[in-house]
Amino acid sequence: MPSRQASSPPPVAPAATDELARSRGIQHATLVAILTNSLLTIGQVVIGLFAGAFSLVADAAHTLSDLVTDLLVLLAGRHSADPADTNHPYGHGRIETVTTLVLGAVLGAVGVGFLWSSGIRLQGIEALPQLHPAALVMALLTLAAKESLFRYTLAAARRLNAPMLEANAWHARSDAASSLVVAAGIGGSLAGYPFLEPLAAAVVGFLILHMGIRLAWKSVRELIDTGLPEEELKRLRTTIRETPGVIGLHDMRTRRMADRVLCDAHVQVDPRLTVSEGHRVSDSVYLRVRAAHPEVRDVLVHIDPEDDGELQVVPPGPLPERSEILARMRALLGRGFAEPRRVQIHYLGQRVEVEIILPSAPAAEALEALRSRRKDWLAEHPHYRNIRVFVEIAP
Repeated sequence: MPSRQASSPPPVAPAATDELARSRGIQHATLVAILTNSLLTIGQVVIGLFAGAFSLVADAAHTLSDLVTDLLVLLAGRHSADPADTNHPYGHGRIETVTTLVLGAVLGAVGVGFLWSSGIRLQGIEALPQLHPAALVMALLTLAAKESLFRYTLAAARRLNAPMLEANAWHARSDAASSLVVAAGIGGSLAGYPFLEPLAAAVVGFLILHMGIRLAWKSVRELIDTGLPEEELKRLRTTIRETPGVIGLHDMRTRRMADRVLCDAHVQVDPRLTVSEGHRVSDSVYLRVRAAHPEVRDVLVHIDPEDDGELQVVPPGPLPERSEILARMRALLGRGFAEPRRVQIHYLGQRVEVEIILPSAPAAEALEALRSRRKDWLAEHPHYRNIRVFVEIAP
């Protein structure tokens, strides 16, 4: 049977409602981050200039750059929930993936920047200026605010299953780390230990760089359609194989798209099922997978009458089409047989099996002659494996 997607999926409205609620949750968390970073930027610039703390002003510039990434997340969170359209038949979830990749790259760049800046500061410890204590107060307030923002955003990301929001949360943690570096540097300068700032910056730089690489690599794996881990694949296979009517499973493939998983599988059924019954088995597979694995949002089921992955020795040439088979069967029946009520054709093992249903029983002589002709005919036509004749019993 050809590839098909089950035509009786669960109601669309609840899924659409969940997507809308998720999108609004992402936007709400991002708006909180935008407001927090805006207030911190203003406070850091004002206090930094007043106290002569250029590191605090630099941290304000870093916080200002976060507003750009927050706007990216806000934009992606709004458009990733857009419904599928002609140009994006699978939806817009990859917007989140690309945004996560960008944020991971930003984190990596921030980590490298900390490493670079710590090296420069270690070479010029004597040139560090004296600072006003107000700078330390502002640095500690910034540290507390950004750490709180990190925990709030990370909790929202895990609740909404939003990798993009999680990347932004860790970006907020990098900001808290930079504020920790600034606080340590200012506190060290005030206490007479200026070397503490570049040393802390180096440690934090390594942590941020590692996090950026991890998030970016995760997004890259998703963009190149990396499948689910083997443990999750085993659970999926078990669900499909235990579906009534399924006698085999092969060529199952999966991939991620933001918070959702897409799956397609070749499901083997009894080769003599009707098309409608094979369709019902496909629907059952779809519904069972969606119920047991909520993260799987789309299941494409390909119904197979046999394992088409097995190698078989077949006669040369293409298999005959239905019109040719019908003409040959009518010629094989010959006189003495009524017009068949129905002819069922099975393409199995790269050969053809034919079942002919007659409306009435032929004479015994005609039936015996057909048996003889059938044996010789099958020997001359290697593409045909068997021909069966049945008589329909009238009600």
